[in-house]
Amino acid sequence: MKNTYMDMTRNQLFQDANIVSEFINSKEIRKQSNELQEKVESFYAENQPRITIIDANGDVIADSEDNPAKMESHANRPEFKDIIKRHKKNAESIRFSETLGYNMMYVATPIQNDDQVVGVIRVAFTLQNIDHAIKKLWLSLGLAMGITLILASIIAISLAKGITRPIEDIIQVARRLSEKDYSSRVRAKTNGELEQLSIAINTLAKSLQHQMEEISENQQKLTGVLTNMVSGVMLINPEGRIVLVNPAMEKIIGSTADQLRGKLHIEAGKSFGLSQLIDQSLKKKIKIHDEVQMYYPDQRILDAHLAPYLGANGEIKGIITVLHDITDIRRLEKMRSEFVANVSHELKTPITSLKGFAETLLDGAMYDPEIAKSFLTIIHDESERLHRLITDILHLSKIEQHQLPFHPEPLNVTGVIYETIDTIQEEINKKQLTIKLPNQKPVIIDAEKDRLQQIILNLVANAVTYTPDKGTIEIGIVEKDDQIELTVKDTGIGISKEELPRIFERFYRVDKARSRNSGGTGLGLAIVKHLVESHHGSIQVDSEEGKGTLFTITLPKKQNR
Repeated sequence: MKNTYMDMTRNQLFQDANIVSEFINSKEIRKQSNELQEKVESFYAENQPRITIIDANGDVIADSEDNPAKMESHANRPEFKDIIKRHKKNAESIRFSETLGYNMMYVATPIQNDDQVVGVIRVAFTLQNIDHAIKKLWLSLGLAMGITLILASIIAISLAKGITRPIEDIIQVARRLSEKDYSSRVRAKTNGELEQLSIAINTLAKSLQHQMEEISENQQKLTGVLTNMVSGVMLINPEGRIVLVNPAMEKIIGSTADQLRGKLHIEAGKSFGLSQLIDQSLKKKIKIHDEVQMYYPDQRILDAHLAPYLGANGEIKGIITVLHDITDIRRLEKMRSEFVANVSHELKTPITSLKGFAETLLDGAMYDPEIAKSFLTIIHDESERLHRLITDILHLSKIEQHQLPFHPEPLNVTGVIYETIDTIQEEINKKQLTIKLPNQKPVIIDAEKDRLQQIILNLVANAVTYTPDKGTIEIGIVEKDDQIELTVKDTGIGISKEELPRIFERFYRVDKARSRNSGGTGLGLAIVKHLVESHHGSIQVDSEEGKGTLFTITLPKKQNR
């Protein structure tokens, strides 16, 4: 726009200069000064542009706005120099006017006389209007551009927020998913590709949540199974270090899971046999089933199952060790074997006696009345002993298998004690034993009379058997809040500490020769223990060799009927 204005103004000024040159006589330019001044003033005094006629020396001859006589020489003006000194056909100059305070455009054309420049016509035009118009244009353009920039910024921000807000929401959801918050979802409303991305992220989050719920549920199931397993489970990595143990394994090894994790199996299990099996399974990648023994924290016999678990490429990931505690099973098997041997031995003795004496009688001894009577007496005694043995075995078997119905009823324990003592008073008197009974204050508990009598009878009979003549037997009752303590104390031969743990075993006798001669079957205390347990009670024994024995039976006052 500025260039267009300038070109139009420049052309107009050159046209004005050409018009002025028409009424100038180039031959007598100095002589026409007054006439030129009048013409210039008449044509241009009231209008732009300003016309100035300058002779070849730079003196002003005529000027449309000022008195030429008062004007300074224009010999140094750029446009004048271009015409006079540089011999240009047209000259132009734009410069700031200190007097007027704005830019001026000056154009100059030569006044020629026979190809000789005798003067210069200079036309000047103020650029104030053009500068003002350009400024207004710049202001308009600046304002328009500013408004456009503001509107564009608002639109851009709105568009950016429309894009970045869903992206930020997606990023936030992705971050929450990485932090295991699988319930997080993209909530922002989107369109186009962002909508597809949001749907994909939500589908991924939903799938992850479902998978993690399944994993968590399976983990809880696995944890529940491992926690409640009776067998010990231990997971060992390929480096031989413990990764996982369940509570049953903690009990077997005698250490907590925190103490075991990360340790080598050889230092944690403290069983050389088990460690050998683990190493063998690790090296050969085979399943192993064997029986091992552990001596810490308790002596145990364990049934060990070991199996490697492999990765997708067949590489070994570790060893799963499952241990079953079969200590009680082996102990019961041993007891069963001993029981069979004991029963065989106990039955063999009376049967051998019966057979031997019967054969002797058949061989002719029965014809001797005295010998026959003696042998028949022995046969009778052995038959009674055999009957008692078989009866006790059957009774004990029924008690153990809970075949005898239990019908508790309110009983006076003190009265039962006095009745029971009456049945064996004769044996007590024979050995001149002193027996101390509790006072006859009634003590009522729920119990079955026959079972309670058998408990008291067995304990007192043992005390009578193993207490020397003129010894003392004391029976006591102590009442507590919801139970009673029944004690049977004697001053007999006592029991050694080594034998105390075994006295409730079937056929176990402290003094084998004496107990057999007394007619004992070795089942009395085993029966007592089971009868006490059938009453939901407990029995304890304290004894010292040569000083006597104390049996303490604890029974509840009330039974759950």
